[in-house]
Amino acid sequence: MNSPTLQLGNKTYSLGNLPKLSQTLTFDERTIDFCQRWLSGQQQFEIHSSGSTGQPKKILISRQSMIASANGTIQALGLQANQTSLVCLDTAYIAGMMMLVRSLEIGMNIIAVEPCANPFEKIKGQDQIHFAALVPYQVKAILDSPQNIFFSQFETVIIGGAPLDQFTKIQLQNFPCQFYETFGMTETISHIALKKINGKNKSDYFELLPNITIRQDERACLCIKTPYLPDEIITNDVVELKNLQEFMWLGRFDNVINSGGIKIFPESTEKKIELVFSLENIKNRFFITGLPDERLGQAVTLIVEGSITPDQEGKTKQMLREKLAKFEQPRSMLLVEKFDETKNGKINRNETRDRLIKS
Repeated sequence: MNSPTLQLGNKTYSLGNLPKLSQTLTFDERTIDFCQRWLSGQQQFEIHSSGSTGQPKKILISRQSMIASANGTIQALGLQANQTSLVCLDTAYIAGMMMLVRSLEIGMNIIAVEPCANPFEKIKGQDQIHFAALVPYQVKAILDSPQNIFFSQFETVIIGGAPLDQFTKIQLQNFPCQFYETFGMTETISHIALKKINGKNKSDYFELLPNITIRQDERACLCIKTPYLPDEIITNDVVELKNLQEFMWLGRFDNVINSGGIKIFPESTEKKIELVFSLENIKNRFFITGLPDERLGQAVTLIVEGSITPDQEGKTKQMLREKLAKFEQPRSMLLVEKFDETKNGKINRNETRDRLIKS
């Protein structure tokens, strides 16, 4: 059997004969470097968390833990040797790194392209892709491009890094490719659960990968136990349990707004706002947060990046009054020129909110 291959741009390498690298690594070289270290049998890997829910930090994880995590995904999705994976996430972080591990462990061919908004622009339409991982902003960029037809040629796409908005989920119903949202973090070595979001068996609930167990703590936050990590992972993710294998994510405990004694989960309310924005053709990023209020403690506030027209603002406020429960309705809508972001481009809610409070 021929050795699996790694395709980077216009070059294709045999995984059994990878080139030597320079000191300063580009995306291509980082990808080759990880493959070389994995194929040499390296037992420990240092990775960096993204900083989306706190300060970025270095984490040391074992090869066996990465293999166990990879095997859960391989089993759940039915991945096979000699298929082809598309790696278009940064291989310096866990999401891109674990795409390489899954591919290397099972003997898949790999097409790796430098992360960008629309990685499909860098692949050929005739390339048969069986498995890919994307983040939401890539999915949106692809759907708005001529390359969206490629989704009809793919078999399975996993989407993670941030929640996927409702309008985009509706668009994905038009393709035969199987789309899954993922739930996980660097500390759990990528995702521990998948949610089918189109086609047969689509669901509102995440389903655990094999051999993962969960519970809720006194805050209703998710606690995760895996066979490949020594300690239970206690998260700040508030969930609703359907059973011991399925859960619905409600939002982050540290984002909860306490307005007049009522707890509001911003992420759940934002799903409703997304539909209003799509109806008004507003593509600006946004989030809701609680700003200090003498009477309520915190006032629900809608923060929008960039500008919208006065007509859009008026219609949006009217629709929000119709679509949202009274306690969810924003007391005000604030426009900011630019959101603060984490290093990997996610909205940094806390820093953006703090900047508004100080201004």
